[in-house]
Amino acid sequence: MGEDRDSGEVPFSYRREILTPKGEFAVTASRECFSGSLFCFLAAAATCVITLVVRAENPADAGPANALTDEEKAAGFELLFDGKSLDGWQQSGNWEVVDGAIFRARKEGSLTWAAKTVPDDFELRFEWKVAQGSNSGVYYRPGQYEYQILDNSVHADGRNPRTSAASLYFCIAPSRDATRPVGQWNTARIVAKGTVIQHWLNGEKVLHFNYADPKHAEDVERLRIRGADLAARGSHLFVQDHGDPVWYRSIRMRALGPDDVLDQTPVEPEPVSPEALKIEQEKLDRFRK
Repeated sequence: MGEDRDSGEVPFSYRREILTPKGEFAVTASRECFSGSLFCFLAAAATCVITLVVRAENPADAGPANALTDEEKAAGFELLFDGKSLDGWQQSGNWEVVDGAIFRARKEGSLTWAAKTVPDDFELRFEWKVAQGSNSGVYYRPGQYEYQILDNSVHADGRNPRTSAASLYFCIAPSRDATRPVGQWNTARIVAKGTVIQHWLNGEKVLHFNYADPKHAEDVERLRIRGADLAARGSHLFVQDHGDPVWYRSIRMRALGPDDVLDQTPVEPEPVSPEALKIEQEKLDRFRK
């Protein structure tokens, strides 16, 4: 922020957020202007327009469902579901294609992408929605690597941020509840490279977790007790059948290479209430038995 001038004009700054070809936001340097000038008005208006356009061009929200954008094609994404068939997927007959989405119709087990294993370093994009009280999850590495899918407002898991929607289930909470109302589509991204895991929800990075960082020792141990091996790789992607109605679409994935740079913006997990911590500890005690 610049200094006030004698004329009484009020300074303010603005910034542009630009989506890079790799699906990440870059922020330009702040720029100062003064509200008393025509330039400032035009610059501020232009910035608002630019920001709106960039937000709309978030890859998770862009283009028709079940199709790759030009940017995604260039980045090497593969479409795992075309909106018509479940070719490449394995299941027990309880998942159906309804109105261009994968719908869990009956309780018979998970739906697995059997065509290929998940790359060690990858980006996964998908859309999901739930019915009232529904619970599901997207598993992307061996063990308990789960992107939680949930109706936070009704399901009991929504009372603990570490088991709420977009959490790394039972390990790291998202920064906030960024879900859309029940029945509306949510956009999601999972980015994993080396020891870093990111969860995105509706265009916002809500989780940034480096399990090699000593500050996360308790989180790593909590997930280990649940049965996870965070160093494990090479599983098949699958979506969980937890007995509730849930829908998925626009599932696409790509391998990340050494030149792919992650957004390193820190994200603080949402705090867990004392009541939720007590219930969590009771679960941990059961896991230990």
